[in-house]
Amino acid sequence: MSGRLELRRGIVVAEEPLTVEVEGERRPAWADTGLLGEMREGDVVVVNVAALDLGLGSGGFDVVHVNLTRGLEGRAGEDRHVMKLNYSSLQHAVEPVELPVRLLPPLGAKSAPEGERASMRVVVLPLHGHLAPAAWAVAQALPDATVGYVQGGGGALPGSLSRDVVTLRERGLLHGHVTAAPAYGGEHEALSLTGALDAAADALGWDVALVGPGPGIIGSDTRLGNGGMAALDAAHAALALGLPTLLSPRLSSADPRERHRPVSHHTLTVLELLLASVDVAAPAGEANATMALAEAAGSRHTLREAPADLAGYAATGLPSRTMGRTLDEDPLFFAAPLAAGAALRGKG
Repeated sequence: MSGRLELRRGIVVAEEPLTVEVEGERRPAWADTGLLGEMREGDVVVVNVAALDLGLGSGGFDVVHVNLTRGLEGRAGEDRHVMKLNYSSLQHAVEPVELPVRLLPPLGAKSAPEGERASMRVVVLPLHGHLAPAAWAVAQALPDATVGYVQGGGGALPGSLSRDVVTLRERGLLHGHVTAAPAYGGEHEALSLTGALDAAADALGWDVALVGPGPGIIGSDTRLGNGGMAALDAAHAALALGLPTLLSPRLSSADPRERHRPVSHHTLTVLELLLASVDVAAPAGEANATMALAEAAGSRHTLREAPADLAGYAATGLPSRTMGRTLDEDPLFFAAPLAAGAALRGKG
């Protein structure tokens, strides 16, 4: 059973960083200005206080639900009729990036005609912290490639929340950002992961699609009830379209939880449940992690061992912290996406 919304009225007391006073307490907040409009000092707002009150590490701020002062005059595009977040109080119209309906091949036939779409490669990311190192590593391996990011479920849903995406776009390491349902707010909107990948390979002309959740990850201390299962959906969508699929595993040398060392149970479960074979990146020189991955892959999946240029990535100034740990403190975490990007070198 779902819980009720924890909503409180507040007043914006600072714009940067956004701070809202709620019942006499100044609290950090975040607003999706793409949906709600700008926030100005003195505005009366309604905020969802659940995450901050629970002390969640990845969501330690209030989220503005509506701006009562200046947020009620928005108008959707009249030519749009497809909804995101449909039947919730935040439903809004979007223009889907999916291609027009066309005849599908018969059951049992190849998903894509010979030569069509097969050139786009898909790298499935287990969480958002893999995005920046994977994008950088792909750029080193394939400097002329057009690389984009498809954001799905499993973590934060607003596309505008990620600072990493902004940084990667500014540096030219990402050439596009598609938010696929249930995520929203990217440069392009897709109603499904499959539709997002199809459009990325065709209409958007990407060479590589990095697919993964937004910041944060849903967890419930259960085997299947966690955001890591989004990788299973992403891999199946890519495989269904006949796209070469590489999984970047969730690894760690320093996570205090044994179930995430050296290979996370999230990755092990995905490898077990996949209905078809994928390539799995393994950082060279990491014997314990490689052995665990090899055991999980068995004869069904193919390990692709590749170097992880940790020193090169550290020198870029790109994001290098995960769950409070630095690259130096948990190098194996960053080695996985760096190896995934490097594994694309020379692959057609």
